Amino acid sequence: MAQQQTKPTGVFSQLLFNIIIPVVILTRFSGETDLGPTLGVIVALAFPILFGCWELKKTGKFSFLSGLGIVSVLLTGGISLLELDVKYIAIKEALIPGLIGTAIIVSQYTKYPLLKTLLFNPNTMDIDRIEQALEAKGNLNKLPKVQIVASNILAGSFFLSSVLNYVLAKIIVVSPAGTEAYNNELGRMTALSYPIIAVPTMIVFFIAFYYLLNSIKKLSGLKIEEMFPE
Repeated sequence: MAQQQTKPTGVFSQLLFNIIIPVVILTRFSGETDLGPTLGVIVALAFPILFGCWELKKTGKFSFLSGLGIVSVLLTGGISLLELDVKYIAIKEALIPGLIGTAIIVSQYTKYPLLKTLLFNPNTMDIDRIEQALEAKGNLNKLPKVQIVASNILAGSFFLSSVLNYVLAKIIVVSPAGTEAYNNELGRMTALSYPIIAVPTMIVFFIAFYYLLNSIKKLSGLKIEEMFPE
């Protein structure tokens, strides 16, 4: 019998444990009569960390992006609990996606380009069929150039996120760490990050994916639906 693959956790679960529950705790239960600012931060940030560990155990896979996500949450907790200047929240918010964008570009010149991890991989696309079709057309040697352009566009989505993260954090998080007001602002920033940051970033992400698919379509003669695993 073929071994069953563990399905990735659903989008709703991701939103629930990474955004919704932390936002509710930070904005509604961080007052002195509830959890308090310090315990409020600890409890709120515990949810995405524990959820990430649970998902890792369930899927058995650990990725560069997952690792940076956990580091991001730990940095937020460190800045909050040590009551550092709130400017470090803005720096941290810009740093994480900026590092991902830089890693995508740098990885093009290694044996393990992140484009293959994020988009051009056997779970997402039928790599064997694509490469065979490209070779039959004599265009297999053109694939690396297409991947470089797609990588640059993909990196652009994370650089966009970096800028938007920084601006959003500078505008919203202005109160000293360790206060109820700070927790509320941190919660508001987390809530607004999805519509303000994630949506534009995902649009650029899908532009990169569309460019990759359309370029392969022209070079290989395959229809787009033929590029995906059955």
